[in-house]
Amino acid sequence: MSRKVGSTRPLKGIALSVLLLALVAGLSAPAFSQTAISPPQVARELSEAFAATAKATMPAVVSIKIEKIVTARPGFGDSNDLGGPEDFLRRFFGAPPQGRSPQRFLERGQGSGFIISRDGYILTNNHVVGNVDRMMVTLQDGRTFTNAKVIGTDPATEVALIKIEGENFPVLPLGDSERLEVGDMVMAIGNPFGLSGTVTVGVISAVGRTGIGIAAYESFIQTDAAINPGNSGGPLVDLNGRAIGINTAIVSESGGYMGIGFAIPANMARTVADQLRKTGKVVRGYMGFYAEDVTPEIAQSLGLPRAQGAIIAQVERGSPAAESGLQPRDVVLEMNGNPIASYDAFRNAIAALRPGTAVQLLVWRDGKTFEQTVTLGERPTEPGQAKQPQQQPPSPQTPQEARQSLGVEVQNLTRNLAQRFGYQAGEGVIVTAVTPEGPAGNAGIRPGDLIVSVNRQPVPSVERLAAAIRAARKNGQALLLIRRGEASRFVVVRFGSQE
Repeated sequence: MSRKVGSTRPLKGIALSVLLLALVAGLSAPAFSQTAISPPQVARELSEAFAATAKATMPAVVSIKIEKIVTARPGFGDSNDLGGPEDFLRRFFGAPPQGRSPQRFLERGQGSGFIISRDGYILTNNHVVGNVDRMMVTLQDGRTFTNAKVIGTDPATEVALIKIEGENFPVLPLGDSERLEVGDMVMAIGNPFGLSGTVTVGVISAVGRTGIGIAAYESFIQTDAAINPGNSGGPLVDLNGRAIGINTAIVSESGGYMGIGFAIPANMARTVADQLRKTGKVVRGYMGFYAEDVTPEIAQSLGLPRAQGAIIAQVERGSPAAESGLQPRDVVLEMNGNPIASYDAFRNAIAALRPGTAVQLLVWRDGKTFEQTVTLGERPTEPGQAKQPQQQPPSPQTPQEARQSLGVEVQNLTRNLAQRFGYQAGEGVIVTAVTPEGPAGNAGIRPGDLIVSVNRQPVPSVERLAAAIRAARKNGQALLLIRRGEASRFVVVRFGSQE
C-alpha cells in the first residue's frame, strides 16, 4: 500500500455525481414525499448549496509551491552520467569514479492550504512546508507572496502553520469536527496536480481512524471526496462553509484517487495551531506508559469480564504513571468518568491536555477496580523507531517447550545482547528465530523481541520460560508480554494440540 498526497476529479464528473446524489436523496427521503417539492427541485437546491459553499470558501484556499536543495552523491549506474573516459571505464569495466563530488539538485513540490485569520495565518500539512528552502503562496485572486514564513510545524500530527504579511485576507473558519457523522456531505478544495481551485464532493466515510501510520497522533476523518497529489494541506469543508479537516493523505495502489482519503480533524488542528501561533511548538501531556487495546483474548486471559479499556504493558521509570503507582498489566477503564474506547483515543486525549493537569483514572487490577489520580508531566521528544536486529542463528539454549509450543528459538539475555538491543540483562529471554507459521509467528513475534513474562510470570531465563510454557499449555493459550526496542505489548499465543 502506498500513500500519496492529493486531491480531485474532472469537473464534468463532479457535476454528474452531484446530480445523481441529489436525485437519490430526493427520491428516497420520506420528508420529500410529504411535500410538494419535486426531485428535480431538490437536485437544483442541493446543487445551489454546493455552488454557494464553494463560492464562499474558495477565496481563502491557497496554492503553496516549495523548493528544496537536495544533495546526492553520484554512484554506479547513474543514467545521467554522459560521456568521458571515466564513465566508459566505470560502465564497462567497473572502474571506480575518481574525484566525483556530491551533486546538488533543486527539488520542487506543491500543496495547498487555507487562511484562518485576517492577518494571514495559514493552515497546511507538515509534509508540505516542513524543511523547505523557499516557499511561494498564491491566493485565488492571483496575489502571490514569496515572503511566507513557517511559524511552526508538528510532525506528530502533520499540522503546520505558516503566515503571509498583509491584512483583511479572506478567512475560512474552522468547524467542530466532533459533530461529524458518517454520511455527512463534504467538499475537498485544493490544487491537485497544480489545477488551482479544484473542488470535489463526497461524504464522510468514517471518523476517528487510527493505525494508518501517517502520524504519531491519529484520529483521521475518512472521506471518498477525490483527493490527489497537490491537495495536501487544503480544507475538507462542510455545507455550512466551515473547514472540518485538513486533507492529508490517500490510500492508493496507483498513486491517484481510489476513494479513500484522510483528513486531520479540525479540532485537533485548532489545538495544534493555537500552540504553534503562541510559542512555535506543541507541548503535550504525558503519563508515561505503553499500552494497547484489551482484546477478547486478553480479557479472557486476565479474567476481565469483557474486552474494554487499555492494558498497560510497560511503565517508564520516573514517569507520572510510575510515581502514581500504576503497574504493567493494569487495565485503565475510564479517564475522568469517560470510558476508554481505545488506547489510541486515550493517548490522544492525554496529549491534548496541558502538563500539570490532574486526571482521574478507573483502573482494574487482579479482579478489583480502584481510582487513581495522575498529574500529567510534559511529553518528551518522540522516541525514534526501535532498532530491528538481524535474525540470529538458533541457540542451543532453546528449550523444547519453546520450540514445539511457540515455534521460536530463544536464548538467555547476555550482557552483550542486552547492550546491543537496548535491553537490561535479566529482563527476559531474547527471540533469535521464529517459525513464520508457528503460534509465535502468527501472533506477530519477531527475532530480536524480548519475552518478558508468560501469564504474568517473569521469565528471566530459558529454564523459567520452559516451566511457564508447560504450565500454560493446560489452558491451551498464554498471555505473553513482549518488548521490542522501547515499546512493550501483550500478545495471546494459542498452542496447537499436544503431540
